[in-house]
Amino acid sequence: MQVLTRPQGALHYRIDGPEDGPTLLLINSLETDLRLWEALMPLLPARLRILRYDKQGHGLSDLGDGRSIADHAEDAIALIDEVGGPVVVAGLSIGGLIAQAVAARRPDLVRALVLSNTAARLGTPDSWQARIDAVRAGGPESIAEAVMARWFTPAFRDKPQVALWRLMLSRTPAEGYVAACRALAEADQTAAPAALRLPALVIAGAEDGASPPDLVRATADLIPGAAFHLIPGTGHLPCVETPAAMAALLTPFLERHCR
Repeated sequence: MQVLTRPQGALHYRIDGPEDGPTLLLINSLETDLRLWEALMPLLPARLRILRYDKQGHGLSDLGDGRSIADHAEDAIALIDEVGGPVVVAGLSIGGLIAQAVAARRPDLVRALVLSNTAARLGTPDSWQARIDAVRAGGPESIAEAVMARWFTPAFRDKPQVALWRLMLSRTPAEGYVAACRALAEADQTAAPAALRLPALVIAGAEDGASPPDLVRATADLIPGAAFHLIPGTGHLPCVETPAAMAALLTPFLERHCR
């Protein structure tokens, strides 16, 4: 296990792949840890050096006090500085908001951007407050069934491995979840995408209940030159539900920009 010491505590990260390979930074969704990407990783180009980490309050990272997307972006920037950049940054859901903020703040560190199942803004302050209230009242387990319905298609929810994703969600520290929800409630990256000047790939799941395709496409339209792709028959976590389809989109993009 590898740890980066940040002002708010320990940030757990992991590097896989050749030490001299081009680096791909993967940023997780809400209520998941760095294991989110494991089904996808073997399908990506073998020469990549893949960097993953647990956000504050998730996985093995300390809770910290990160209550804004900017705080989380500073963690990612510190991690890139630690391992060496520039890198291609790929973020899913809240990870996509963090990725946008990293690219806007430090374009010198970002070769290209992948935004999966995300947008310039996700939800509303009221909807995130309702989630916060539910988790404070009953813990993450109290919202697990509703989250599984937003994350996965009905066909995938019948598979036994969904139980493991439900456990990952349920074991997320409540305060870590609340802090991330507060960051999402305040997050509005609407102005940032239009200012980006870098290669961008934007991916949506056709059956995503958390970030509907039209919302994702609208963000892609804000980024000059961005490519948008819709993955049929998949929900909010294509790296889990349809990793081969996601890898088929990522591989040519990474081959062009991970140099």
